[in-house]
Amino acid sequence: MNILLKFFPFLDWFKDYDTGKFKIDLLAGITVALVLIPQSMAYAQLAGLPAYYGLYAAFLPPMVASLFGSSRQLATGPVAVVSLMSAASLEPLATAGSAEFIAYSVTLALTVGIFQFSLGVLRLGLVVNFLSHPVVNGFTNAAAIIIASSQFSKFFGVYVDKAPHHYETLIRVGQAAIDYTHLPTLLYGIGAVAIMVSLRKINPRIPNVLIAVAIATIISYFTGFNKDSYVAIDALQQDGLQEKISEFNTTVAKIKSTGEERAAIGLKVDEEKAKDSGGHGKPIELIKLESEVAILTTEMEGYKHHASEIRTELRYMKFEAAGEEGNYTFYPKASIPSGITTDGGTWRIKLGNEPLDTTKIKMTGGGAIVGKIPEGLPTLGIPELNVKSFFKLLPTAIIISLLGFMEAIAIAKAMAAQTGQKLDPNQELVGQGLANIFGSIGQSYAVSGSFSRSAVNLQAGAVSGISSVVTSIMVVITLLFFTPLLYHLPQAVLAAVIMMAVIGLVNAKGFIHAWKAQWYDGAISVLSFIVTLYFAPHLDKGIMVGVVLSMTVFLYKSMRPVVARLSMNEEKVLKSAEHYRLKGCRHISVVRFDGALFFANASYLDEQVLKFRNEQPDLRYILLDARGINDMDASGEEALEMLVKRIRSAGLGFAMCGIKGQVLMVMERTGLLQKIGEDEIYADSRAAVKGLVDKVHTNTDLPEKGCKNCPLTKYIPVDVT
Repeated sequence: MNILLKFFPFLDWFKDYDTGKFKIDLLAGITVALVLIPQSMAYAQLAGLPAYYGLYAAFLPPMVASLFGSSRQLATGPVAVVSLMSAASLEPLATAGSAEFIAYSVTLALTVGIFQFSLGVLRLGLVVNFLSHPVVNGFTNAAAIIIASSQFSKFFGVYVDKAPHHYETLIRVGQAAIDYTHLPTLLYGIGAVAIMVSLRKINPRIPNVLIAVAIATIISYFTGFNKDSYVAIDALQQDGLQEKISEFNTTVAKIKSTGEERAAIGLKVDEEKAKDSGGHGKPIELIKLESEVAILTTEMEGYKHHASEIRTELRYMKFEAAGEEGNYTFYPKASIPSGITTDGGTWRIKLGNEPLDTTKIKMTGGGAIVGKIPEGLPTLGIPELNVKSFFKLLPTAIIISLLGFMEAIAIAKAMAAQTGQKLDPNQELVGQGLANIFGSIGQSYAVSGSFSRSAVNLQAGAVSGISSVVTSIMVVITLLFFTPLLYHLPQAVLAAVIMMAVIGLVNAKGFIHAWKAQWYDGAISVLSFIVTLYFAPHLDKGIMVGVVLSMTVFLYKSMRPVVARLSMNEEKVLKSAEHYRLKGCRHISVVRFDGALFFANASYLDEQVLKFRNEQPDLRYILLDARGINDMDASGEEALEMLVKRIRSAGLGFAMCGIKGQVLMVMERTGLLQKIGEDEIYADSRAAVKGLVDKVHTNTDLPEKGCKNCPLTKYIPVDVT
């Protein structure tokens, strides 16, 4: 039975399961679904995908993660940080929202799933510890700010091209908003925030997100919030507009053709690299091809920059419409001919990265809405994943996997503390991995455990993963029957949903807490935060810098562990002489080494002992308190042997006490124990100090002066710290 539960952990749900518990799970599942459906659509757009892909990501993953994970209340699905990471990592590979971008997003989910599943099966859940808490805190705070600010353009109803850095994009959004803000869009966004905040204060259990979405959608439908019109270029009475659009279309076509040419040469580069057997230097043909790729890349960047300038110019144009709907003529807002009656509104040209169809130019005079959502379930199919695309996406997949799992396991642990449920991190990795694998088959992008929805699930009283199964069924029902109801949902409301969701990620106290614990942890957290903000949308750089800093601190501390000289305090306890400012014995130096004695720090012990010797010219004996040495490798053993030889060749005595079993075994196998001498090995510091005092002070010809007040001559320790 235990083996069966290992492969099918959900079978454990049904022990003592009854109708009453099912009713609780049913209500909890429906409640979570009411939050998940609008949230998932918002997060999909954060991931650079059409809104309905959020519903696809909320279809299979919640159910699969609960069936094969270890937490009964963890709600899996689209989350803010993973969505942003997915978009940021794929934007260099394809245009957001394009068919190629969608394919990459689904393939990335599969890659993430394979990596997480592999970690879980191999019982390697501890690898997540490479992301320290200060790094995650700095990254998460920065990500929350980036996510919230990335929604400003939807709040103001403006369209801008993304800049290389997020702060540059925000500057563009600010400039566009100053030029023109669509006030109804701004009001929808502010109104949605006000509704969600108010309802949350009244009762956290109220599905405030769903109510805000429902109210906004109804008002949008009856007020005609969205107002789009498709016209031929002749209907736009703007001088030079036809030439400008023609120039834009030509530039976009050049971007496409240059990209195709670069891709073709890139394949030849791969072929040449495969032929290269690793001889001396690069083949001439390979150098030529790589030069061509570099030239074409430079040309493409130039074309993209030019297209962006034209696109910005076209977006800044504002028109007023004259005539009847379906037969509009548009005049520049600043120069409407006399005698022409217009609607008094503001219309703008809607364009993206594709060429404009001059017979069907989209003019928008209202706010942006979700629009048509395909009815029915997504087409099931295994994403195409070859070796090349797998390794291209793997670095990003690793970061997303670790971050997503950290978020999921942290939430699961917090809930387990309340429910008393036993958690298995490796089983949770298996569940999250399978959720992403099966999710990708249903056209889902990368998902993880959600803090907000898990909290809703717990508050609703969910007792098993049946609640998540119910949630998935509710999403299926929505996809089959209710998608037309979401047509008029304003994009600004989805932006408000995202902004409200990420507020909980901001934790300024985390920086203070890390700094209080260790100043360098606080510094790492702050630097991770700053680097993530600066390099956004390249979020991986913040993580990388944080991990490198954490590992550097770890290595530094390992290479320079605490080597303390001990002495007796007033309570007759051995403590650090330097830290507590204690006077030590002139003739006996008690040294404690805290940490594993290995190749990276072996010489450091020798350096510190030499320093103590130089500071004590009357030194006769060195006692190494080895209680802090929990491991020793060959380099450490050799360094210790050389230390013993140097001390004894200088005419000094050497002894050890408190040696741990694993270290003692190394010393026995190498013969070091015999070289030191068993009479110089003591079980603890009490016996060691007593024995050395007898040797140095009692049975010696040392003059009385300087010894009668020695702390150790009166010392029979009652405790050692």
